[in-house]
Amino acid sequence: MTQNQNPFQIVFNTYENIAKCIHTKFSSFFPSSSSSTPSTSTTSVGNLMIAQPNVENFTKSNSARPVTKEELGRSTWTMLHTLAAQFPDRPTRQQKKDVKELMAILSRLYPCKECADHFKEVLSVNPVQAGSQAEFSQWLCHVHNIVNRSLGKLTFPCQRVDARWGKLDCKEHACDLEGDHKL
Repeated sequence: MTQNQNPFQIVFNTYENIAKCIHTKFSSFFPSSSSSTPSTSTTSVGNLMIAQPNVENFTKSNSARPVTKEELGRSTWTMLHTLAAQFPDRPTRQQKKDVKELMAILSRLYPCKECADHFKEVLSVNPVQAGSQAEFSQWLCHVHNIVNRSLGKLTFPCQRVDARWGKLDCKEHACDLEGDHKL
């Protein structure tokens, strides 16, 4: 990062790259129709275009409502498994430190206090393992299964984690993590 660069710009650029990769990966599942009204509009924030839902497209049956604890959990696990799939095979010290700090932050600030407290307990018994992409993905799968068991849910076979949460198909390394590359 250069001295004059906004520190949030790297985060915004990374978010934009990941969003483009996800859109590319899933666009084949959702055929586009030129006759339909778009459900989103875009807003510019610096160099970043952010999609926003068009309020007029909401109906009474599909109105805005607070997110449920289950939706929050699924979204969080999706983000974490995607992060683990994109994690470098040979992470820098800073990347290892950042992922450990991210887990600690989630255990303190997660919007569901009961979930955050449980995650803090899980982390105390299962410290973050982030020496490589494979190690981090397997650790996260193991931790996710601990949470699933506590909720009475089925567990996922961790030997299949790459098949379920493989790397995003991004051209020219557009989804690679950015940051301090010092070992």
